[in-house]
Amino acid sequence: MTDVEDPAPAELQRIQRRTVGVLSAGQVLGGLAFGATISLGAVLARELSGQDALSGLATAAITLGTAIFAVPLARLARLHGRRRALTLGMLVALAGVVVVLGAVSIDSFPLLLVGFGLIGSGQAANLQSRFAAADLATDATRGRDLSLVVWATTVGAVLGPNLVGPGEVIGDALGMPALTGPYVFTLVAQLLGVALYLSALRPDPLLLARRVAAVSAAAGASAIARVDQPLVARYAIIAIAGAHGVMVAVMAMTPVHLLHLMGGAGDAASVTIIGFTISLHIAGMYALSPVFGLLADRFGRVRTILLGQGLLLASLLTAAFGEADTTAVTIALVLLGLGWSATTVAGSALLTEASGEHLRTRRQGRSDLTMSLVAAIGAVLAGLVLGWIGYGGLAFLALIVVIVVVGFAPLTRARPVASVEPRRPGR
Repeated sequence: MTDVEDPAPAELQRIQRRTVGVLSAGQVLGGLAFGATISLGAVLARELSGQDALSGLATAAITLGTAIFAVPLARLARLHGRRRALTLGMLVALAGVVVVLGAVSIDSFPLLLVGFGLIGSGQAANLQSRFAAADLATDATRGRDLSLVVWATTVGAVLGPNLVGPGEVIGDALGMPALTGPYVFTLVAQLLGVALYLSALRPDPLLLARRVAAVSAAAGASAIARVDQPLVARYAIIAIAGAHGVMVAVMAMTPVHLLHLMGGAGDAASVTIIGFTISLHIAGMYALSPVFGLLADRFGRVRTILLGQGLLLASLLTAAFGEADTTAVTIALVLLGLGWSATTVAGSALLTEASGEHLRTRRQGRSDLTMSLVAAIGAVLAGLVLGWIGYGGLAFLALIVVIVVVGFAPLTRARPVASVEPRRPGR
């Protein structure tokens, strides 16, 4: 059942604009909560474990949690709609924040990792939001609508880490354990996100899209209903996961490389340069996503994916040949973010429209699962590669992934197959 009865095209466009607005606001809140969380994760892991070597497990736990929750949330969306799936994702993340605060209070490192794993549910919900923006979109607007939701992440990603200072002041006033004050903002942002999705994501975009797709199919139209293209969908997953793996692997090792480049000094100047570089990288990831969405709508999804691979190629070559220069490394990180953005936006649009209605959310969940697992593996292997052949060697090795994505592009020329919903037992 949907919340409205068969809206006219003009009404459908109005609902889609409102849906994109709600999802964008949710992304701001989700990004704000995630940014405030991740900024102190490694520090808390270091404090509770007492070992620098274990500090990275906080980020690893969040990434693993994102992968674990990706498919269940997609399944929930398939059965009951986006509103329930996104709300549950935020609620589980909210519980994760409470667990983290409890872990710090009782000085339990294992419990801390469990809490961060639960917080990964919120990141899985954030990833699913971009697909929710595409549910009611047409071919002419799918890339744009999806990219606007991705762009909204910029606000939270930038503001979140900057709330550490004010959060500590609030935490001290509330008598909270050291380094947990910023999680007050995380709790508030998660609660507001839950309230927003429950109250404002009506009608549910996925449930309404199914109804419209059924009507369109019966009338022979194709504004939303589509035939299934399994090979094209697989290519989209490969492209998204490949770009994400390359981005995480190189980005994760850049602070370490810059620190070595500056003589290993952890002074304020070094930290400022590293922070500035990562900030520009984040800007590259999100700030221009609407541009890539428009390009994907106008010139095609695959062409925009290949543009993203070209930007990744330029980034990796710049990093490899300019590894001894901080300016070159900074430029490489900006290009890395742009390449990720172009590929992710266009790839997500391609995956949505290449999947039959009954397979769409399942493949979207698999895509998020795959990209999260690839990112986790890439981050672990990147550290080993950095110690083995250095930063330039890591960049050259990452070129293999770009070559694979470009090489599989001919899969998108595959002929579509009939999208027939499988019969269920008892039908």
